Amino acid sequence: MPDTPATVPDERFDRWIAQAEQRHLADLTFRQVSSGLRALSSTYVERRQRLGEGAALDGAGKRAAFALFYAPLHFLLVNAIVRSLPSATHVATTLVDLGCGTGAAGAAWATACSQTPRVVGVDRHPWALGEAAATYRNFGLTARTVKSDLASFAFPGPPAAILAAFAMNELADGPREAMMKRLLDHAAAGGHVLVVEPIAGFVARWWNPWRATFERAGGRADEWRFRIELPEVVLKLDRAVKLDHRELTGRSLWL
Repeated sequence: MPDTPATVPDERFDRWIAQAEQRHLADLTFRQVSSGLRALSSTYVERRQRLGEGAALDGAGKRAAFALFYAPLHFLLVNAIVRSLPSATHVATTLVDLGCGTGAAGAAWATACSQTPRVVGVDRHPWALGEAAATYRNFGLTARTVKSDLASFAFPGPPAAILAAFAMNELADGPREAMMKRLLDHAAAGGHVLVVEPIAGFVARWWNPWRATFERAGGRADEWRFRIELPEVVLKLDRAVKLDHRELTGRSLWL
């Protein structure tokens, strides 16, 4: 999809960012957070095999960087995607956020809906579940969190919506293929499924087979580019580690 300007979220988003800054910068300096971001980015790019071991959240600096940098980016991207997909803002009363992390992606989808669904955030990391609960509260969502591995979590029945944003890389090949079948079965039974990943090909080498399978099942695959105004803390961290997120990119599978 061509470069597209996206709607800026409401004041709840600004309040969420301000509260995250207050929490995470209370005991850490900006330099410590930017150092954590460099380490976190290295984990995502160079040592993705360690994601399933919880390497992305194994220190206070990384956790703060995740909450202050990647979480806002994930929210803005997912929110823009669901507002651009036909019928994605009209989903069922329950939305499951698989591998919810800080809850950013689930909150992004839920707050874009015409009728706000209940959210179930699923993650195995206690810190992530605590952050997700705070995120859902901040956005005024009816939500609960569940400590579980993604592969073993039992989906609620259709027409529940299932979101897997930046999560499938944490699964080994076998469980990931089993998850694809579960997602397809859920959609075939009347549910909605949205998968979101970075656009870089090396991040998700399994993407092309998934894309072909989703398209054969009647779904759609998209690549997205959005121009979005970023929060000041994200801009500062972006500059500190010499990244550039003035344009947000991602790809999605929708069924």
